[in-house]
Amino acid sequence: MENNTVVADIVANQRKLERKRWFVILSFLVIGVISLVLDVMTGPAMLSVSEVVNALLGTGEVDNVTNTIVHNLRLPMALMALVVGATLAVGGAEIQTLLNNPMASPYTLGLAAAAGFGASLVIAFGSFGLPVGVAVPVGAFAMTMLAAGILFLFASKRRFSSEMLVLVGIALLFIFQSLLSLVQFISAPEISQQILFWLFGSLNKANWNSLWIITIVTSICVVLLSRELWKLTALRLGEDRAASLGINLQVLRIKVLVLVAMMTATAISFVGVIGFIGLVAPHVARMLLGEDQRFFLPGSMLVGAAFLSLSSVLSKVIIPGELFPVGIVTSFIGVPFFFWIILNNKRGQ
Repeated sequence: MENNTVVADIVANQRKLERKRWFVILSFLVIGVISLVLDVMTGPAMLSVSEVVNALLGTGEVDNVTNTIVHNLRLPMALMALVVGATLAVGGAEIQTLLNNPMASPYTLGLAAAAGFGASLVIAFGSFGLPVGVAVPVGAFAMTMLAAGILFLFASKRRFSSEMLVLVGIALLFIFQSLLSLVQFISAPEISQQILFWLFGSLNKANWNSLWIITIVTSICVVLLSRELWKLTALRLGEDRAASLGINLQVLRIKVLVLVAMMTATAISFVGVIGFIGLVAPHVARMLLGEDQRFFLPGSMLVGAAFLSLSSVLSKVIIPGELFPVGIVTSFIGVPFFFWIILNNKRGQ
């Protein structure tokens, strides 16, 4: 009888914990929807809640100008904020899980710096016959995948630990940052200014085509990652324990790196460098949902989507009439959080 009572208590506590986790996920979903409406509302021509909701749902009387502003100008940017935020958050979450390092993210592994260098080459030396709007994302994507390829090369080596992979990422970060600085140094002032603006990260050039590309790539990668949820959860027990459960760490490491690189390279190539999403969102999701990837993965996506969407709103209301690059806003929020992580880890040692 006592054993049955203990089992019943364990099951009841687990059900209670799962209900709490689903409530947190649902809460961030609601926050994301609210921030989407706010993002569409804000701008040089402020719209009311009723105008935005009627335009989005096709209800009520909405004039043609409002419809054009909502569907052609603001909705692609607002949805892009949600999708890119989710993409960068998933990338950061799985990189942190894979490397067991709270400071790891696509940004700190040098992928963002590589994208900036690729974009700067196109801006500074020409688009090689392609339209600039196409050539810049292509250049950024190509260099990001080059950096990812170097990470793949090291990750494929036997007895190559996660700590060593982090060091390789830091080395790539400094290399591509140096190359980027060199391009800016030898470029004309107006070209250097264009490069700097791209590096700030912006949603201004979002359109339906780029939105669909990022959404499709991210959806495919997330579906493939979801097939490895139990392996990634087991990995949090330690690499030795995970290997004892029959997990091929080398294969898992390469697969996760490939999928994360594809997602982040696609997102960054269209919106520029938006930092700290992949660092902040996973930590918030981990604090609220724990390490179980069944909840941690969707939770990170929703936290990242809400974070970037709210940052997009802030970028448009800080100074009325001015549009701040959203990457600056995320950095202002992310840097204090980054210091908090460092101090928190210091206390835990």
